[in-house]
Amino acid sequence: MPVTTVEWSDDKIKIIDQTKLPHELVYLSLGDLDSVAEAIRNLRVRGAPAIGITAAFGVVLVLQNFKGNNREEFFAELDRIANLLRQTRPTAVNIGWAINRMQRIAANHRDKDVEKIKKYLFAEAQRIFQEDREICRAIGKHGAVLIPNPANVITHCNTGALATADFGTALGVLFTAHAQGKKLHVYVDETRPLLQGARLNMWELQQEGIDCTLICDNAAAFIMQRQKIDCCIVGADRIARNGDTANKIGTYSLAVNAKFHGIPFYVAAPISSIDFKISGGPEIPIEERSSEELTLFRGHAIAPKDVVAYNPAFDVTPNELISGIITEAGVIRPPYGQSLPALEK
Repeated sequence: MPVTTVEWSDDKIKIIDQTKLPHELVYLSLGDLDSVAEAIRNLRVRGAPAIGITAAFGVVLVLQNFKGNNREEFFAELDRIANLLRQTRPTAVNIGWAINRMQRIAANHRDKDVEKIKKYLFAEAQRIFQEDREICRAIGKHGAVLIPNPANVITHCNTGALATADFGTALGVLFTAHAQGKKLHVYVDETRPLLQGARLNMWELQQEGIDCTLICDNAAAFIMQRQKIDCCIVGADRIARNGDTANKIGTYSLAVNAKFHGIPFYVAAPISSIDFKISGGPEIPIEERSSEELTLFRGHAIAPKDVVAYNPAFDVTPNELISGIITEAGVIRPPYGQSLPALEK
């Protein structure tokens, strides 16, 4: 694990500004609610587990400055923080999951003094952080079994240390397989339009010393046709109860192409990314981002002026295209309508 993406440091949230990678490794210190919301919304910190942790620390950050012992005002402020952070990235379920845990721990100690509730909240945020580190290791261990030796793998979007508190989900599987001595070659989708594959995956894989080749998103099917690809592995921002999975736009296309070419397609994600309240993919809210992410590149126009652009940040892969979902509890197999609900606590 070459970096720590998000952590609590000197009563502030310390993150890597991922918009600066791979050319600069810049750390930011977030000291108020607006800076936390801006960092999540503008992808300075990203990846479902990492933004869940950031949201939990965000609750602590703001409430540590609450003065007095009026519990009604304290809980009103907690609700305000929670509502604002929930709106930053609507598709990733981990933000709501983490905030729910923070609100629940506060409610369980509602009869305590405000200063004591603050301590319970800080302990819960640290617990969420530490649990994610352990979850990443378990996902890596379970998933590495699925990776042959040698193996050619295709992945999409960033799912490594930059997306979690440890060394990642889908990339964590590959890092574990590599550490076990397996010979890997990873084809990395560039992941348009913000190039998380080109900028972040390639950087992480190089840091780990894993052979990797960057490809245009549109080249994935051709690579599958011409090369021996052993599997595809991606992460997830939200998984419905039936196994339909929302991930970075382009994931659905990759899954369709893998199915056509007879290549296993795996999703690696923590159980916290499963939304047990949603029965299927059509219910997953899909974030739409600014058209300028498509029409501009580093401030330069790459499309005609006033062009109409549609920029969904995620798509949904139907469960029938998914060979297995790798969680900290093991590899979950179809039928997901039965196997996933069994994980609900």
